[in-house]
Amino acid sequence: MDEWIISLIERGGYWGIAFLMALENIFPPIPSEVIMGLGGIAVARGSMEFTPLLIAGTIGCTIGNYAWFLLGDRWGYKRLEPFVARWGRWLTLDWHDIEKASRFFRRHGQWIVFALRFSPFLRTIISLPAGLAHMKHWKFLLFTAAGAAIWNVLLILGGQWLAAYLEESKGVMGWIVAAMTAFIVGAYVWRVATWKPRHER
Repeated sequence: MDEWIISLIERGGYWGIAFLMALENIFPPIPSEVIMGLGGIAVARGSMEFTPLLIAGTIGCTIGNYAWFLLGDRWGYKRLEPFVARWGRWLTLDWHDIEKASRFFRRHGQWIVFALRFSPFLRTIISLPAGLAHMKHWKFLLFTAAGAAIWNVLLILGGQWLAAYLEESKGVMGWIVAAMTAFIVGAYVWRVATWKPRHER
């Protein structure tokens, strides 16, 4: 099982990593911890190299977050609210969540874009209020890339560390990774199925 999962990452190569990381930051169910962690295992096995993997993962993460930033920056509050009202179920958020994140961004300043790269729950959503606040593009990209690079280094190193256990566990770790991915996807599906806008609660 673990060989099959890791081979998918290896066959996709660095472009595949960049694509998956961009998608992970746009569409919630794909966990970056799994993507970069398995990339780290591939590095330990010699089928990938640390620096290209880090660059690909960081570029993908930055692009995915920049998509949300541009949405907020170009559309603004007036045009974004109907979009959230229409697609909020699939994003599992409503306008109240956007306003709350915007207040959080204004309270803590632009450095919060960097700091929240290490938060599994807020690292993507903070891109939207950063765009709504019309944060300078170069500054957003710099803070996002810097935070994502540090986080990805930790994930790759974690994958390398786990590689030794993969060899000893004879496939058990692969099932654990698959179970974790299934849990995250299942949690998202459950959240979509049970989600209601705040005014209907």
